[in-house]
Amino acid sequence: MNYLKTLTVAFSFCLATSCGNYGFTGISLPAGTTTYQVNYFQNDAPLIEPGLERTFTNSLADLIQNQTSLQLVTSGGDITYEGEIVEYRISPTTATADITAAQNRLTISVRVRFFDKNNPDGDVNQTFSFFYDYPGNAQLVGAQKDAAISEILERITQDILNATLGKW
Repeated sequence: MNYLKTLTVAFSFCLATSCGNYGFTGISLPAGTTTYQVNYFQNDAPLIEPGLERTFTNSLADLIQNQTSLQLVTSGGDITYEGEIVEYRISPTTATADITAAQNRLTISVRVRFFDKNNPDGDVNQTFSFFYDYPGNAQLVGAQKDAAISEILERITQDILNATLGKW
């Protein structure tokens, strides 16, 4: 019985130590990666939503901070995120018999360049996009607009994290 207990403890130790830099969030960091930097994302969309670039930049930095053990730096990070907001668009998605919008869609797209000093093969240059649908007779203002933008940025930033550090 003592042999079985020793074997179980040894197996558990081996399993725990073999995980290395892998976390339960699905994020795997190359050895030596301890810092990250998120450069300011310019808003280059044809339709400009004031403050969106600041909100997005902070959302991405906060998500990485909350889901990794990396430390945020302003320059010289082991990994770097940069890019621009390339789309902020409201468009009708369905129409009524009166040829009016029954439903509208807010779409935000962000082009991201990701650089990893410790693993250049893991660099990413990709556009991420998500949308929020709302009734055609509603105005996207105030709290509803804030909720829509928050939901979209939550999805986009999680997709970016998965594509760059989660390799999903």
